[in-house]
Amino acid sequence: MRREQRWTRLSERRVMGSLQRFSLCFSWKRILCIFFLPVILSGFAPRVKDKEHLIFANAQLQPAQYSMFNWSHLTPLKLTDRSVGLQTESRVGSKPYFTLGGHKFLIFGGSIHYFRVPKEYWRDRLLKLKACGFNTLTTYVPWNLHEPQRGKFDFSGNLDLEAFVLMAAEIGLWVILRPGPYICSEMDLGGLPSWLLQDPKMILRTTYKGFVEAVNKYFDHLISRVVPLQYRKRGPIIAVQVENEYGSFAEDKDYMPYIQKFSQQALLERGIVELLMTSDDAKHMLKGYIEGVLATINMNTFQINDFKQLSQVQRNKPIMVMEFWVGWFDTWGGKHMIKNAEDVEDTVSKFITSEISFNVYMFHGGTNFGFMNGATYFGKHRGVVTSYDYDAVLTEAGDYTEKYFKLRKLFGSVVVHLPPLPKLSPKAEYPAVKPSLYLPLWDVLQYLNKPVISHTPVNMESLPINNGNGQSYGLVLYETFICCGGSLHANVQDTAQVGVSRLSMEVFLNEKNIGLLGDGIKKLNIPKIRECQLLRILVENQGRVNFSWKIQDQRKGLTGSVTIDNIPLNGFIIYSLEMTMSFFERLRSATWKPVRKNYSGPAFYLGTLKAGSSPKDTFLRLLNWNYGFVFINGRNLGRYSIIGPQETLYLPGTWLHPRDNEIILFEKRKSGSYIQTIDEPKL
Repeated sequence: MRREQRWTRLSERRVMGSLQRFSLCFSWKRILCIFFLPVILSGFAPRVKDKEHLIFANAQLQPAQYSMFNWSHLTPLKLTDRSVGLQTESRVGSKPYFTLGGHKFLIFGGSIHYFRVPKEYWRDRLLKLKACGFNTLTTYVPWNLHEPQRGKFDFSGNLDLEAFVLMAAEIGLWVILRPGPYICSEMDLGGLPSWLLQDPKMILRTTYKGFVEAVNKYFDHLISRVVPLQYRKRGPIIAVQVENEYGSFAEDKDYMPYIQKFSQQALLERGIVELLMTSDDAKHMLKGYIEGVLATINMNTFQINDFKQLSQVQRNKPIMVMEFWVGWFDTWGGKHMIKNAEDVEDTVSKFITSEISFNVYMFHGGTNFGFMNGATYFGKHRGVVTSYDYDAVLTEAGDYTEKYFKLRKLFGSVVVHLPPLPKLSPKAEYPAVKPSLYLPLWDVLQYLNKPVISHTPVNMESLPINNGNGQSYGLVLYETFICCGGSLHANVQDTAQVGVSRLSMEVFLNEKNIGLLGDGIKKLNIPKIRECQLLRILVENQGRVNFSWKIQDQRKGLTGSVTIDNIPLNGFIIYSLEMTMSFFERLRSATWKPVRKNYSGPAFYLGTLKAGSSPKDTFLRLLNWNYGFVFINGRNLGRYSIIGPQETLYLPGTWLHPRDNEIILFEKRKSGSYIQTIDEPKL
């Protein structure tokens, strides 16, 4: 509550000051900007002889006269004539511009991903987007979440795309939809479903037949849902993006001609009638451009040279910055990324004065709940952290930031009317939880689905489970017997814990932890053993790489033979640990044991979080725990790790029951003590 009051007082002072100073006049900083920015920009303008190019360089990038924008009549509920959607206009001697319904229109966009925000909080986040001064919502559509199994689609609950888009319209926001099929977005495999990897010859994001056929079947279903939501169908969608940042991938020379055809067949022939766009950074703009589709640009800051690249692929078109990165994502073991609020304000101010449409990525990042996070690979695999706070305009929990108030103040100086600020959701601290019961992983195997018996190891995606669709996320346990020591060799993605236990032992009491495999470590030495023992290899998918050609190499688990002194091991029992809600329902019937002090090894720990009669948002802090996952009432909050940078996990109050809540930790290494809750994040 202290934090809410502090932000509320801050917002009131800043917003009231904004309205008083900017409703009828401009700040001295912006007056100087108006007079001097043309002089500064003129020094960067390219010296060209081409008249059209000269118009683009000078007219597009020089500031226009500041004027108040009045879009009160250009909202989904008020604009009744839908005969003309979002279009581009160009007149001799003036800047190209967008029109909507025949009216000049500048896109003030902000990104919110519905799948990263609890559905109960969608309205709150959208109202805050509108109150800040934005007029457009942008969102990706994740294929992997919507089609978890071939032909089995899920658009329910937190994945109800149509409900999210219609709610945006109700609040007064237009929508730019980014349906992929590839979305990047720091999602597992860039939003592509892992069952595509069952085909050993699969080449993602190419004209490979298996990929193209899968995309077409997915779009048959997806686009049929999108068509009624378009502007000309009286919906809020004013533009649709084609593919995503393909210029930075560009490994198949036949793919872009296919995508051009794809934009016709997969989108237009399926009923998409609104403006089509591509999205690339300046360096890869030429490789990602599609003739006849509006090219947009992604950038970190206002760079004149980046706009020059855009001018090479299209002229006499308005500029649209599809992604202006106001922050960045974090990876485990890295540092927490932040971006200066004044730099963000300065860049957006330049966009507005130059009449450049833009989309803030992210306005509100949300959370990588469960196993949805992706990963990077630059010589080393690094999983994206659970929080997708992104140092965005709104925090992960939907709270205001300095960036929010600076942008609202800026927008308030150019937009006729801004809605009032929505109230902040209260945060709470609850009594610390000390898990009193636990189950070693080995005691839990009986509650898993029937294991797979295989002569050789099988990677996660190729396991004959889930109606033949394999396993997408979680962990896989491989068991086999060995009767000698030596040099163990295995290809593992991403990390594996290796141990042996005596056959005579029913529990993991005498387990000897041999070590870790993965991320370049393929060999371990197994000491000499006197009798046959059970070799156990527990492999975790820590997130599939979501960017670059590396996405082709993202099969998880044991991805080849396992040998000791070059002799292959055979006869594997393979357990799938997907950590689904149905699994936790079965686990409630297990006989849990009192927690042992300093237990080492993978285990589940059970406790009770007491949230009172009116649960509120909070943040879990696991100071003495090492690495694992947290489950609240069966819901997977995500991963925690002692290596940071993220120190807390966001727990939405809407996921809590009044009073008692079941909290289960799956700790992979060593037991901790207390689970704390605090009322603000530590990222």
